[in-house]
Amino acid sequence: MTGGGSRKRVIGVLLLVGLLAGCSGQGALDRGEVPLEEYTAEQIFGRGEFELDRNRPEQAAFFFSEIERLYPYSDWAKRALIMQAFSYHQDQDYENSRAAAQRYIDFYPTDDDAAYAQYLLALSYYDQIDEVGRDQGLTFQALQALRTVIERYPDSEYARSAILKFELAFDHLAAKEMEIGRYYLRRDHFAAAINRFRVVVEDFQTTTHTAEALHRLVEAYLSLGLTDEAQTAGAILGHNFRSTEWYQDSYRLLTGQGLEMKPRGDNWLSKIYRQMVKGEWL
Repeated sequence: MTGGGSRKRVIGVLLLVGLLAGCSGQGALDRGEVPLEEYTAEQIFGRGEFELDRNRPEQAAFFFSEIERLYPYSDWAKRALIMQAFSYHQDQDYENSRAAAQRYIDFYPTDDDAAYAQYLLALSYYDQIDEVGRDQGLTFQALQALRTVIERYPDSEYARSAILKFELAFDHLAAKEMEIGRYYLRRDHFAAAINRFRVVVEDFQTTTHTAEALHRLVEAYLSLGLTDEAQTAGAILGHNFRSTEWYQDSYRLLTGQGLEMKPRGDNWLSKIYRQMVKGEWL
């Protein structure tokens, strides 16, 4: 009994060493020389970590996923699932990373790593923002997922990072509205430009683009001869953004036409100005 048990342990160690040290990486497994089913969950998990250390996240994800297949409902399967999500993210396979993270949240919603799973899910959207061009669907999804981290796990170590990324993603949406608005403005499509800048002023007031949006509104409204709206946009600039270049530019435009930076008329900008004066601007 003792001798047989010792031989089994020695064989197990040799198999693990062969698995970890194989120069061809996954080659032995691919050739069927070392059936993965012969290894324990812990051994396969170690192989996944080994692949991560070698900067081979795709292979790491494979081994972690195999634990989920071969040893479902085990503690190792739970640990492997979060590592699977991480490995896919490292490989920039965001769709599979998101799927693994969501499975973790569904299966282990109260686990300590649930916050990290939700954070990885958010990152799977956030890290693609610069790749989507004018399609902002992923940015909205990133904002929603980041908000979930902030609201559901406010005391976690990921909440602060989620807040910072939320603000950057929010700013990104405003930047896209500004980009399109400038495009219309350069082509004298003033009504279309105004619609874009209005979105920034009404929906993205806390971003870094609000001052420029107000200045562009001054430009567009003056081009249309709508001086009440132009002066009111200038008044908001003067109240909140006097130290910016956009205030100076609007001041020159308005005063150059004998106009003032004061609220005029009853329009959507007048309502925003009144809210601002009452302290309800943000």
